[in-house]
Amino acid sequence: MKVSIATLFFVLCTLVSFGQENSSYRSSLMKLIQISGSETAYKGAVLQMISMFKQQQSNVPEEFWNELSAEMNRDVTNQLLNLLVPVYQKHLTEQDILGVVAFYKTPVGKKFAEKTPLITQESMIAGQAWGKEIGLKIVQKLKEKGYNQN
Repeated sequence: MKVSIATLFFVLCTLVSFGQENSSYRSSLMKLIQISGSETAYKGAVLQMISMFKQQQSNVPEEFWNELSAEMNRDVTNQLLNLLVPVYQKHLTEQDILGVVAFYKTPVGKKFAEKTPLITQESMIAGQAWGKEIGLKIVQKLKEKGYNQN
């Protein structure tokens, strides 16, 4: 019986310790998401999705969309954190996260956070053009070799 109580005490202490560690990690990851500009990007993505639905559902009153936007943005970061904490924990320690947060506090880190959305957008456009070019080359090579029936 004493062994069972000791084991139970150990398990409870471990769970409490893990919960505190996870809470600290979650808090550090939240700082990273905020300081890097990711939180703004996530909220923007939600608004963009709502906007797409709004265009498709023109019969729905504006009040509904305003309420939905407010509701979705209220908890978007927490929902995302619930999904991201295990992913980040698999690859980065809390010290790693805090190191990245420290980087984002530097002038170059701030500039990087500010410019990342523009870089991402322009990179996607460049990537699409590159992909199209590769696709055309593949089609051309298939035709040259007689494999393309079109």
